[in-house]
Amino acid sequence: MPWTNAAVDSPQVRIAATLEPRSDVAASEIYQQIRQDRTGLAMVFMSPSHDREALGRQFRNDFSTIPLIGCTTAGEIGPLGYTEGGLSGFSLSDADIVCEIGVLEGVSRQKPHDTRAFAFDLRQRLVKRAAEFDPKRCFALLLIDGLCVREEIVARAVYDGLGGIPLIGGSSGDGLDFRQTWVMRDGRFYADAAILLVASTPHPIEPFKTQHFTSSGDRLVVTGAHPEKRIATEINGFPAAQEYARSVGVELSQLDPLMFSAHPMVVKIGGSDFVRSIQKVNPDGSMTFFCAIDEGIVFNIARGDDLLSNLQSLFHDIEQRIGPPALVIGCDCILRRLELEQKAIIDEAAAIMNSHKVVGFSTYGEQFRGIHINQTFTGIAIGRAVRS
Repeated sequence: MPWTNAAVDSPQVRIAATLEPRSDVAASEIYQQIRQDRTGLAMVFMSPSHDREALGRQFRNDFSTIPLIGCTTAGEIGPLGYTEGGLSGFSLSDADIVCEIGVLEGVSRQKPHDTRAFAFDLRQRLVKRAAEFDPKRCFALLLIDGLCVREEIVARAVYDGLGGIPLIGGSSGDGLDFRQTWVMRDGRFYADAAILLVASTPHPIEPFKTQHFTSSGDRLVVTGAHPEKRIATEINGFPAAQEYARSVGVELSQLDPLMFSAHPMVVKIGGSDFVRSIQKVNPDGSMTFFCAIDEGIVFNIARGDDLLSNLQSLFHDIEQRIGPPALVIGCDCILRRLELEQKAIIDEAAAIMNSHKVVGFSTYGEQFRGIHINQTFTGIAIGRAVRS
């Protein structure tokens, strides 16, 4: 229903960011900025340049009685805008959130039925704890190793196990190095793992997904692939990188992350376009993707619209539904950030994000419901409870 100017109860939210280079001091600064008398949840997004041991030690000391989750990033988003080399985070009071948290280790070896059971168990634990369980006031957040190459399988299984609770998420990052990513719970870091948060809140929520790309008429068919590695070897019967470069009208030598961010692929699922982005060109002329790839998949080259207008429209729609958000937990693709930097509009985007209380990170991929996607901004907006 449309937002009305009724009396509201605002969530007790604390938002923080720091560019302090000393890891233990940075962790302590985040704690001091987001600490509350009765904290129900804290979340921190961390540059991979920080010392994990120092961060973890300080987090375990400061957040010893507070549920804490987070991950490494390809850039942070918070009150300082888009940053690199820093930390961003937030906390919610225990009056504003009831949550269950689980760590799913060894995601590269997990079987879907075990993952579904893992998610269902967290859901049932939340049902027992929530005073008045209402799926419309619940959400789930998935933070997953961004290099596990299993996001599609895990996201689908988790969503199936949640029984209707909306799922959003992001794949942890490692800057632009693509060597190792981490998720974190209570100051302990895990690789090849995922963290699932299942939460209930008395406040209105709005899960969302937005992208600024639509399908063009250029049709590309994957005719050769190594699905387990997300590698396309051939497109339209030609070497993959060669055919992609021809389709976008550039030389093979011009293919780089900025070119990929400007010309992603889209695939149609259930009548909607979902972005599939390229990570890199390999020495043999094949291409590695950020999402699942297989022979027979039909892509279209995407056409980009105005990213800033897309963001403004998104938040306008959110405010129409739940009013001005008190907090937006955001998972924003690293390729979107690269586009913002290339077009020199990152400060404008940061101002839009900051005015709508976005805290989150630049990801290696995003999850929405049971689908893993790229070059997308997903998240959950938390509004204010309307008093009758």
